[in-house]
Amino acid sequence: MAIRDPIAIFLKEHDTALVQLRILKKSAADIKKNGYSDKAFKQLLKAAEFVDEEVRVHNGKEETALFPLVERYVDGPTNVLREDHQRMAKIYKKLRYSIEALKEGHEDSVARQELAEAAEGIVQLMVNHIHKENEILFPLVKRFFTKEELRKVAQRML
Repeated sequence: MAIRDPIAIFLKEHDTALVQLRILKKSAADIKKNGYSDKAFKQLLKAAEFVDEEVRVHNGKEETALFPLVERYVDGPTNVLREDHQRMAKIYKKLRYSIEALKEGHEDSVARQELAEAAEGIVQLMVNHIHKENEILFPLVKRFFTKEELRKVAQRML
C-alpha cells in the first residue's frame, strides 16, 4: 500500500480549515452586527464544531507524528507551534462559553460581542498559525526530510 505524502495531507486539511474559519468569522460578525438569526447561528455552530473536532485531531497529528521528527533537527518552530495549539484551545473555550450564553439569550448584546471577539481571536490565531506551517515549517520538512522520515510521519498519522 502506497503511503500518501503527509505534508500534502496537512496542507489539504489547512485549506479545509481556512474555509470553515471564513464561515466562523462571517457568521459571528453577522450576529454581532444584525443580531441573532437561526441561519447565522447554525453556520457558526457548524464551523465551531469543525474547529473543535477536526482541528483538534489535526493538531494532535502534528504534535505526535510530525513535530518529534522535526525536533531532531531544530526546536524553535515546534515550540512556537505547540504554544499556538495551546492558545487555540483556550480561545476555543471562550468561544464555546459565548455560544452557550447566546443560546440562552438571543438578545444578549454582551454575549454577541464576546462571541465576535472570540471568533475573531481564534480565526486570527489559526490563520497566522497555518501561514507559519505552510510557509516555514512544511517547506523545511520537504527540503530536509528523507523519504523514510516522511514515511514515518505518514505511518504515525494513521
